[in-house]
Amino acid sequence: MERAPQYVLFLLLIFSSAAAQNTTGSSANEFHVGVILDLGSLVGKVARTSVSLAVQDFYAACQNCSRKLVLHVRDSAGNDVQAASAAIELLENCKVQAIIGPQKSSEAAFISELGNTEQVPIVSFTATSPSATSDVMPYFVRATLNSSVQVDSIASLIKAYGWREVVPVYDDTDYGRGILPYLIDALQQIDARIPYRSVISLSATSENIMQELYKLRMMQTRVFIVHMSSTRASLLFTKANEAGMMKKGYVWIITNGLANIIDSLDPIVTKFLGRPAMNGVIGVRFHVPRSKELDSFSIRWNKMYHQDNPNESPVNKRSVVGLWGYDTVWALAQAAEKVRVLRNKNNRPQSAKNSTCLELLAVSTNGPQLLTEIVQNKFRGLSGNFDVIDRQPQVSFLQIINVVGRSWRHIGFWTLKNGLLRQLNQNGLEITRSTSVLNLNPVIWPGESTEIPRGWELPASGNKLRVGVNTSAYPEFIRTSKDPVTGATRASGLSIDIFEEAVKKLPFALSYEYEAFDTVDTPSTGSYNDFVYQVYLRRYDIAIGDITIRYNRTMYVDFTVPYTESGVAMIVPVKEKVNNNMRIFSKPLSKGMWFGSIMFFIYTALVVWLLERLNGNGYLHGPFSLKQLGILMFFSIYEEKEKLECFLSRIVLLVWMFVLLVLASSYTASFASMLTVQQLSPTVTDIHELQKQGGYVGFHRGSYIEGLLEDIGKYGGVAALVLEVPYIKLFLAKYCKGYTMVGPIYKSAGFAFALPKRSPLLTEISRAILNITEGDSIIQIEKKWTDQNSCQNEEKIADSGAITFGKFGGLFLLTGFVTTCSLSISLLTNHYRRGQQKAGINMDDQSQDRHGQQEENEHIQKEDQNNKDNEGCNDIEKQATIISMPYSRNTNTDQLQDCTQNNKATASTHYGSQVAHRGDRTSIGNQVPQV
Repeated sequence: MERAPQYVLFLLLIFSSAAAQNTTGSSANEFHVGVILDLGSLVGKVARTSVSLAVQDFYAACQNCSRKLVLHVRDSAGNDVQAASAAIELLENCKVQAIIGPQKSSEAAFISELGNTEQVPIVSFTATSPSATSDVMPYFVRATLNSSVQVDSIASLIKAYGWREVVPVYDDTDYGRGILPYLIDALQQIDARIPYRSVISLSATSENIMQELYKLRMMQTRVFIVHMSSTRASLLFTKANEAGMMKKGYVWIITNGLANIIDSLDPIVTKFLGRPAMNGVIGVRFHVPRSKELDSFSIRWNKMYHQDNPNESPVNKRSVVGLWGYDTVWALAQAAEKVRVLRNKNNRPQSAKNSTCLELLAVSTNGPQLLTEIVQNKFRGLSGNFDVIDRQPQVSFLQIINVVGRSWRHIGFWTLKNGLLRQLNQNGLEITRSTSVLNLNPVIWPGESTEIPRGWELPASGNKLRVGVNTSAYPEFIRTSKDPVTGATRASGLSIDIFEEAVKKLPFALSYEYEAFDTVDTPSTGSYNDFVYQVYLRRYDIAIGDITIRYNRTMYVDFTVPYTESGVAMIVPVKEKVNNNMRIFSKPLSKGMWFGSIMFFIYTALVVWLLERLNGNGYLHGPFSLKQLGILMFFSIYEEKEKLECFLSRIVLLVWMFVLLVLASSYTASFASMLTVQQLSPTVTDIHELQKQGGYVGFHRGSYIEGLLEDIGKYGGVAALVLEVPYIKLFLAKYCKGYTMVGPIYKSAGFAFALPKRSPLLTEISRAILNITEGDSIIQIEKKWTDQNSCQNEEKIADSGAITFGKFGGLFLLTGFVTTCSLSISLLTNHYRRGQQKAGINMDDQSQDRHGQQEENEHIQKEDQNNKDNEGCNDIEKQATIISMPYSRNTNTDQLQDCTQNNKATASTHYGSQVAHRGDRTSIGNQVPQV
């Protein structure tokens, strides 16, 4: 680094300093190490006690060590020049082999250059600036955390709590500025931004800090990241209490440089009006696991610290900084034991004329080996595993704390692999997950609030929110006017009502005023792109109206969720159209319906025919013929064409006729509706078809539709009107006769409100709009601005749906069930009758076998007698044939009955004669004259 102007005074002091003193009296087994600290600061005091105690403990544990560290402590007083002077003095006079420190990152820059030149390792456990790296400073070893390792944990906290903007508050030093580039990159990855940087100068007084805090208070952002030294941070929080910025709604995050020493801060410094000034602050710190060795060290460390600083309050000042200093001394002592010290310890270059003392500093011959031993040394220290193989320790997790009162509470951990977690297991490696959404313990925020702050508030200056409005081509959405008395802008319409209703649903009060969008032309000619661009220019805090969400507009503004339907369509006139399709008669019924109806028609006819056949219908005797097929078809279409004799067939036919009646009525209605609807059709159905025809389209001026149509080669006209769906609904509500909507032909995201990028109001207003659109509020608003007396567009271009088989499933199920049941009953009845007849015949055969020959003789006698009687009957028959004149009805009837009875008696005694007698009875019956 080139810092020549800064060190001019330093070099002059070096030239005028006393001559170098030789250290020949040093023992050969002593290993000299320089320590540069700001002994007036809290960190310097803690570090001095820690390194001194480390030397005692190490040689108490290693009594046989061949080499002993000798510490040479120098006070930098927080001054870079004095720190550099101390480093040169240590190298020149004390012949130190290594330097512990310096304390500040700015001091480490020049001293590390000396270390590189003289090959002396510089080990710092307090310099955290990322600018000090091993790439440009090979002899610089960082035994503490790099400031950049914590930015991911801070970003994870901001993302977990949903904050979108943060303001860093930092010292104007290398330490304060060093973290900023890494913090900005980490916040960009979570889509958070830094609207302002609060830089506190080293020369800033309490009044300057108070003025800066008032400036922060006037902003919307309420999340602050403090990256400062402990002394200045204590002053900052004290003044923040005075400014009323440590109350509910504020968020203060401290980095590990301050959080690591939170236990060591003086309660007097961190108090405001008797209460802790940092109450509610959250921070990120290095986690030190508890151990017995650490407890023992704390007791001895406190005792030594009070001896070194008797005038300070007796509180526990131990911090992780002291542990890092303790482990650093142990690492140097162990490395010194492994270094083979050469006799010629330092190679001093030859003195030259006009040379400076820097050129006369000896180059250490033990430096390279000592550096190697320090870097390769690994052991378990009080602060954890000491491992600086990459010139700095690698950290896999950090602890999140919450300052409450004079102490702090554990909130959770941040791990490099798993992010935010509530707990780690005992070995700190395996993760114990939490069921909490944030995976953290509850936080007590400033103002002793347990409610997570939003991270932003309206400015305390009382300025109203500037709401931009623009008169729409459709005033139902939005229209503006001027108050003749006050000159204030007035606005009304559907968009205004939605915005005002959303404001009422916000969890906080929002004061606003309308500002009309004025252009050189009339308001209706103002481009919506220009109107939205005013939000980007910060002329408006929000733009409301019928603003469509477009991709090009999202490049410079953010949109809320849409509050209307989406899409772009056309309004076209309708014309009558005669349908000449010769198959249109089949359209009312679907293919499935036609097939199902025919199958049930055939099935019903077959069942009715079979029922009549089984019942002995005379019209259906004989083999199956075409005549019977015709009768069968008529049964299923018309009422009883022929006489039905079976009761079950009448029931089947009655149900089927009911199904036919419903089906015929539905067919007629569907067919008539189909013919009527299809008579109205749009004149144009596709915008590309209109383009081929050379037609013109219309759109309202100022809309993005103009650019959309120009892209496809269309320009203004009247053949069709291209609008967004919300506009079309309003148009058709007024002019429904003769027009219809075709489309949508393009997709769009709908109407929304525009806000600046990453505006904290975006989430709140979007949530309120969802509350409106998902309830009854949007219905009431739309009714208010849509004329209910207007005609409703009922001439929709839609094909009437054909009647499907599923729609009549219940009716077909009914007729199928009745028909099948009737058929089953008839078959069972017929089967039962046949069984009874077979049983009677079997009984007659058994009776004949039982009587034997005796019955046969009796039968012969009866047969002779019957023959005599039959001769008389035959004479009567002959007489009935010859005499043509009428006889007495009673006489002939009685004689015929006697003959019939005789024939029946004969049939009952002999099966063979039964057939003959039946023939005689039939012949007689046929020969009886009809009177």
